[in-house]
Amino acid sequence: MSSDDLGVVSILQDPVRRAVYEYVAAQGREVGRGEVAEAVGTQRTLAAFHLDRLVEAGLLEAGFRRLTDRTGPGSGRPAKVYRRAAGEWQVSVPARDYRTLALVLAEVVELLGGDERAEEAARRAGTRLAEPGEDLAGLLRRRGYEPYEEEGRLRLRNCPFHVLAEEHPVLVCAMNLELCQGLLEGAGQEGVTARMDPRPGECCVAFF
Repeated sequence: MSSDDLGVVSILQDPVRRAVYEYVAAQGREVGRGEVAEAVGTQRTLAAFHLDRLVEAGLLEAGFRRLTDRTGPGSGRPAKVYRRAAGEWQVSVPARDYRTLALVLAEVVELLGGDERAEEAARRAGTRLAEPGEDLAGLLRRRGYEPYEEEGRLRLRNCPFHVLAEEHPVLVCAMNLELCQGLLEGAGQEGVTARMDPRPGECCVAFF
């Protein structure tokens, strides 16, 4: 853990600011100040203050675009909009570095050709992480996947293994798929299956 990471996370201690961040992060698109203010039940000026503090901390990114389809004279100036930043922060006290060890282990698995065994282990882990009868969306939310519904499918806005997937995509995405299948089995969810259905900026798995 670095002091910078701790400082960034401490920004979210304010309950209104945390609600602002969580709303923006959950949308998966750019949102304006007015929308955020209405969503969290606060004044537009206060929402703008918290949004800009989150940008300063590196948790959100800001830009400008028109929020309506109107063009030409009278259409108004582009509005300031926000979306979740691509950065990643981890805090542990005392400092721990599980990420580096995970990257080393992933490399060892690939070098030894142990992909199939790793996938089997991931599926078993998934079954242990779920409680029988547990709601699937709640389970995935608890595991950090940030699920949302779209056209009858449950998609995952966040990949909890993003850093590993960047370095070892074939291995990690295959293990993630098996882990998700294990979660379904552990929760006793029938009529639902986990499949590879990658989208830019999201988890590679979706539930059908």
